[in-house]
Amino acid sequence: MKKTFQNYNFNFDKNEKKIINTFCKQVIKQTEGNQDFYAETRAFKSIIEKLNVDGETVKFTKDELIRLKRQFSENIKYLNEQSTKGWFFKKWMYKSMFTQYSLIFNAHFKD
Repeated sequence: MKKTFQNYNFNFDKNEKKIINTFCKQVIKQTEGNQDFYAETRAFKSIIEKLNVDGETVKFTKDELIRLKRQFSENIKYLNEQSTKGWFFKKWMYKSMFTQYSLIFNAHFKD
């Protein structure tokens, strides 16, 4: 049975907020210059504003949540591929990022 109402409130700890904030800034840097990604840029700027507000609960809109989930899952796939290739240092860096992102994704965004 499909859920009719979705809860868009999340309780992130300090480290998770910092990682998601950094992730959103990376996405904005990649998409900011292109007008095709205007909605993407606007959504991630809104996410950053909500994460910077002092409070435990962060409430996303449906659009923000969908975009964040999709970008997170695509980034996790990419990091997983890259962590199997390359030199030791590159593998080590990607593996730690992959672990952090996948833990956040599984804890908060997994359906």
